[in-house]
Amino acid sequence: MSEIPAKATESEDPSDGARNQAAVAAVHGDARREAVPGDAMWQSSPPGSIYDYIRVASFSIGPGGLVDQWSLRAEQLFGIPARRAVGMDPIEAFVDPDLREHGQRKMAEILDGREWTGVVPFRMPDAPDGARGEEGLAEVYVMPTRTAEGEKAAVCIVVDVRTLRSIETDLAASQAIFGQSPFGFLLIDTDLRVRRANERFASIFGGAPDDHRGKGVHDYLPRGEAERVSATLRRVLETGQSITDMHVTGHVPNSAERRHWSVNLYRVHGGSGRPIGIAWLGTDITARRAAAREAAAARRNLALLNEAGARIGNSLDLETTARELLDVVVPGFCDLATVDLYQGLLTGDETPPGRADGSAELRRVAYASAVSGAPLGITGKRVAVGAVHHFPFASPCADALRTARPQHVPAEDGGLVQSTLAVPMVAHDTVVGLAQFARTKGSEPFGDRDRDLAVELAARAAVCIDNARLYRREHERALILQRSLLPPGDPEASGLDIACRYLPGNAATEVGGDWFDVIELPGHRTALVVGDVMGRGLRAAVAMGELRTAVRTLALLDLEPAEVLSALDEIARGLGTPGGVQQAGRTARQPRDADLSEVYLATCVYAVYDSVTRRCTFANAGHLPPVLVEPGESALMLDVPPGMPLGVGGEPFEEVEVELPEGALLALYTDGLVESRDHPLDEGLQAFVGALSDPAPQLEDVCDHVLNTLDTHHGEDDIALLMARVQGLPAESVGDWTLPREPKSVGRAREFARGQLQSWDLEALVDTTELLVSELVTNALRYGEGEIRLRLLLDRTLVCEVWDSGLVQPRRRRARDTDEGGRGLQLVGLLSAAWGSRRTPRGKTVWFELPLPGAETGLTDPAGALLSLF
Repeated sequence: MSEIPAKATESEDPSDGARNQAAVAAVHGDARREAVPGDAMWQSSPPGSIYDYIRVASFSIGPGGLVDQWSLRAEQLFGIPARRAVGMDPIEAFVDPDLREHGQRKMAEILDGREWTGVVPFRMPDAPDGARGEEGLAEVYVMPTRTAEGEKAAVCIVVDVRTLRSIETDLAASQAIFGQSPFGFLLIDTDLRVRRANERFASIFGGAPDDHRGKGVHDYLPRGEAERVSATLRRVLETGQSITDMHVTGHVPNSAERRHWSVNLYRVHGGSGRPIGIAWLGTDITARRAAAREAAAARRNLALLNEAGARIGNSLDLETTARELLDVVVPGFCDLATVDLYQGLLTGDETPPGRADGSAELRRVAYASAVSGAPLGITGKRVAVGAVHHFPFASPCADALRTARPQHVPAEDGGLVQSTLAVPMVAHDTVVGLAQFARTKGSEPFGDRDRDLAVELAARAAVCIDNARLYRREHERALILQRSLLPPGDPEASGLDIACRYLPGNAATEVGGDWFDVIELPGHRTALVVGDVMGRGLRAAVAMGELRTAVRTLALLDLEPAEVLSALDEIARGLGTPGGVQQAGRTARQPRDADLSEVYLATCVYAVYDSVTRRCTFANAGHLPPVLVEPGESALMLDVPPGMPLGVGGEPFEEVEVELPEGALLALYTDGLVESRDHPLDEGLQAFVGALSDPAPQLEDVCDHVLNTLDTHHGEDDIALLMARVQGLPAESVGDWTLPREPKSVGRAREFARGQLQSWDLEALVDTTELLVSELVTNALRYGEGEIRLRLLLDRTLVCEVWDSGLVQPRRRRARDTDEGGRGLQLVGLLSAAWGSRRTPRGKTVWFELPLPGAETGLTDPAGALLSLF
């Protein structure tokens, strides 16, 4: 509050005395203030009055026209201390020289007892250092007074016009901003009541701006929201911390629409710095919130589709793919979900049910829930996972299956679910099943955007399920084909104990081309074969079948192992050529762009074991080496030249002959046993060799031990394992004689055969054996060369072999009725279970085989056989 000089005591106005007394009381304390009880107008103003904003000063002028009192406000306004100002002529000190004459006249009038008010330009006195004083403009109010001695004086009140004009400008600007703002503007007092509202706020909540004065937030917002906002207002008022973008939710009059506002709050201070209220600036963001929700929903849907693309279809299993769909949608899209697939698809029907009537049998393959304790189902009867069911004809689910369009399923009264979508799973215009998505009460119901997203998710899963169905069908067919081409049951061989294992790859891996075979050869010999066609799928299985058939055919020709692989190489090269082997041989020498998709490559190891000599001859076409375990020794890999894979051509194959001791263990295998992504080949071979060390007595146990020790469950490739333990033919089971090339040898051969059979207690075979031995030895004498060798071998059957040095192979023909000869080989064929001839390094061998007494195949009556020739 401005200070008034106490020395002035008289005025021409009769009320001036009272006013002066009140002014003095205002300056000198409460005791003087009590002299005017009840008149609040004359009480001292608290901080924050108008005088805090405008610059007001006072001083008094004595009878001589000089300053005799100088207030503190005058010091602040003019920048001149009282000791310097007292005694100064105000006209000479503050008025411009050009206006001093006019000022002196006005001063004389004032001292003559006249009041005066006006705007006076002034200039501060020059500084002691000579600097020119600042110029200003002041509004002056001069009131005549009298001194105690009755002399005329004056009191001057000065207001800085520049400050007034600045306040006037600020008020105009404030009024413009407050009144013309497009945002809702409130001034809230310290009691959290509206002190002032602008037109924008009133246009939203109705009435005139003055109608909102005195209202609180509870008059505009729901109770819970109003409590939250009130607490925030108190915090702003107490701490002075501004609040930016506080979201407030409520309703406007005469509208049920839920509105959203963004509110900024800051504390407002008076000129003295005292808080006088809170400014509220609100913006309606209802449309922006709706747009943000739409954008967020679009982003969420896009993220869900991206997640579906990454997670659905990683497996080629139907049930797994259905579960992957539910893992994506629950709980991100819905609270409950099920997947039902047509039963025909799961059982392997060629053509899945179409859109017929929607009542075909389905199997529930997946169910997911984000709600604890939710029932096992969504609509209608409860169906457990794995159960087969069908939807009633008139149900929305059946309608969705019939029309291939999504349907909204009405919610059950009193149920947990409030909104359900039944979405058909359509792949390549074929309905493969139905997906149901449900949201529980309290969640937002499904909208059009949700329905479109559900259709897209179901379609993606349906394509993956249909692909899995097609793959399963091809995989099962290839597996059936492959198993049909493998040896049935447990193979048997003379002089060998055989055990084998075949493990196909898992359902996610296509069938490979691994195979093995055990082929019985004449002379109680056995061919052991293990091979692997490069590639996967039905194509590899078919190629494997062709090669296996070719191996058996070549083995029956009794070719050497290297010759067998050479012939297989030619066959493999012709598999991808329309003209076969010959066309492949001709085009191989012509430059052309090869179609790699039609190139068939395979690896193979072919071994022939002779149970009499216990010698085994190996030939290898790019396959892994065999492993041999001799009794009491560690396992080792045989050094068999690998050669080139079948189908490459151009390189010969080498043979290696190894003598196998009694009780030795021989293992042939494919790369799926010893190689995987996690285990390199060298590591797998070492593990395999280690697993075969100190093998168990039972060969089946050895196979199980190997498969349990090695990592055979990766399912990345097929696994073929063939093991054979050597059990050579005992010496007492072999009869071997050398006969000179003379006619007497025929009778001598019969005698040797008879005596050997009698020692083996095979009296029932004597007559037939003598007759057939006589025929073969006679043919050797007539058509062969060199000395003759007779050998009898007893194992599961009786085998008789006649050797000579001739290279001409016997040929069976049908003799005419008038021919005297040509019936010997016909007789051999009639009386024996099998017969044939093979080349040897020094000639040929003609053999026949007879079943032992008591076998399923009985002996042929020699007399009847002889009569049948005529």
